[in-house]
Amino acid sequence: MLGLTLSILTYFRLRLHAVQMIPTFLVGWLRGELAMQTVALEALATIAFVAGGVLDTEPGRIGMGLMLVSWTLLFLSHLRGVNAGAEIAAALAPEGLVAGKDVGFFHGFWKPFAFKHPGVKKVSDIAYGESLPGDKGGRNLLDLYLPKEGSPSDRRPVLLQVHGGAWLIGDKREQGKPLMNHLTARGWICVAINYRLSPQATMPDHIVDVKRALAWVREHIAEYGGDPDFICITGGSAGGHLSSLAALTANDAAFQPGFEQVDTRVKACVPIYGIYDFLDRAQLRTLGSLAEFIGEKVFKCMPDDNPALWDSVCPIERVHSEAPPFFIVQGTHDSLVYAEEAVTFATALAEKSQQPVLRVEHLGAQHAFEVFHSPRSAHLVRGATAFLEKVRSDHERARASA
Repeated sequence: MLGLTLSILTYFRLRLHAVQMIPTFLVGWLRGELAMQTVALEALATIAFVAGGVLDTEPGRIGMGLMLVSWTLLFLSHLRGVNAGAEIAAALAPEGLVAGKDVGFFHGFWKPFAFKHPGVKKVSDIAYGESLPGDKGGRNLLDLYLPKEGSPSDRRPVLLQVHGGAWLIGDKREQGKPLMNHLTARGWICVAINYRLSPQATMPDHIVDVKRALAWVREHIAEYGGDPDFICITGGSAGGHLSSLAALTANDAAFQPGFEQVDTRVKACVPIYGIYDFLDRAQLRTLGSLAEFIGEKVFKCMPDDNPALWDSVCPIERVHSEAPPFFIVQGTHDSLVYAEEAVTFATALAEKSQQPVLRVEHLGAQHAFEVFHSPRSAHLVRGATAFLEKVRSDHERARASA
């Protein structure tokens, strides 16, 4: 019965009260992206029970029937991920893009957490600036993902990865690896950063650190073969918020104290299940206010105490006509950030931006779905790559004609 309940939480979108969001997320995330692994493990345990005679009893037979229903829901959940390529294709179609080769049914089955790539080398813990107040240790560091074959004379496109974790937890080593390894193997340079975390840090310290990292990349990435004139940005959850905010606040002096003259523009942004409006102006969060959750620890104030601060770090309030191209990613079953928030943000951005605003919504996807290898994660990686490389080719074409 427990397995069936967990599979129901995985397959169906259930929005529960705030105190139940984290357990719902964890169940849907792990069982959804590891559905076939879950079935395999439960099947092995079931074989042992059957060998022990569990089917000789009425409760045992009922339990087996419930287990078969549970596995059916997991199989259907897995199929949603396998078929996510159609969602990517629809999102890319307005720009005439295709995401590349298809993804196999068992993609990532054997090694979902294997992140080493033979064509990628990593340089760890480079300081992008001094340690500032609020740094609990190592928050001013970044890692570089470099092609093994390359030289400092190359001018490779650059992607900056911003981790998530509710502005309270997280580390550069934990997220974004499927996309970073894939891009690096194709000739990109990827940069994964840490930033100061609350409660030691107070908003807007987090975005200031993202801008400091961008400034470091602008100044130093050519030493590693990167193109300082072509930097894109991505991130998930809180990283989706910070990456989109960075993309929309280029050269904003308020977020660049002491380095106001540095160019912090980016060429494209791929925010993944990001938070775009702390104040929930569209009234989507009917089961719990985000401001109540993060006000005390992240902002150290409530919106009424400092409305200008809260507005300044809401990406939906910062949309404008000069925004770079966006590829906005969300899952329908996200328990932590509702899919409607991405729709609202994408609509507001598309109304003002002169650049493409693409959006993909993955059926059945939970928060953090792309953190490790799965069919759905692979589809997103290929879609994001197609989008970013189109932006790169447009940039090269414009530079050549200038």
